[in-house]
Amino acid sequence: MGQKRTLSLIIPAKDEQENIANLLTEAFGVMRDYPGFEVVLVDDGSRDQTLDTAIRTARSLGGRLITVRHEQSIGQSGALATGIRHARSRLIVTMDGDGQNDPADIPALLQKANTIRASDFCIAGYRKNRKDTAWKRFQSRLANRVRDALLHDGVPDTGCGLKLFPRSTFLKLPWFDHGHRFIPALVRGIGGEIAVVEVNHRPRTAGTSKYNAWNRTWAGILDLLGVLWLLHRIRTPVIVNPVDSDTPVSVTEQS
Repeated sequence: MGQKRTLSLIIPAKDEQENIANLLTEAFGVMRDYPGFEVVLVDDGSRDQTLDTAIRTARSLGGRLITVRHEQSIGQSGALATGIRHARSRLIVTMDGDGQNDPADIPALLQKANTIRASDFCIAGYRKNRKDTAWKRFQSRLANRVRDALLHDGVPDTGCGLKLFPRSTFLKLPWFDHGHRFIPALVRGIGGEIAVVEVNHRPRTAGTSKYNAWNRTWAGILDLLGVLWLLHRIRTPVIVNPVDSDTPVSVTEQS
């Protein structure tokens, strides 16, 4: 049998050729002592050399890299779903491809996960000291306050790309465009446990953001209403008498 994969890092990236080499170098450096660590890079329809740069970098470092390329961009949520479905590990870490998330925070997420007993959970990163523009920080604060007031997910910064959860948990969730912003709420909706870890945040040094006021704020209002509807419709069964199919079940007849 092959080596059991312990952790898959999922990185969605679009037109990030100037950032992806440094990000992969950091990720493989931080996780070199973790057996079975792999990176799944999803190129979401890039028009530059993001994919080729990633492949060259992984080969030079000797790290395990799985690559998937979308012919056309379908957005961050779709790219994450693609990457998670191609992952081979039990645990998933997600991270943005622009280099603003710090791979050095991954061990802290893993350490927190070791304290959780629930089978379904999500460890959410919290960018307490964000390195974005004042306007972008204002938008995020407003969106987070509105979301938390309605969803009560207990996460101060759901837009942070750095999260950890079991792959099996993700596969239970309803999924949609922009769904990555609501992972904690969706996990809580199926009875999972949520924890928050403060993480580093770095300024973007190259490339341009894929988000603007429309797709961050106004589209988010529609998504929020949709998630509210979903959470009111989710019904999670509680199994009280599981039966092993290999164990004979005796039936007593009553006359």
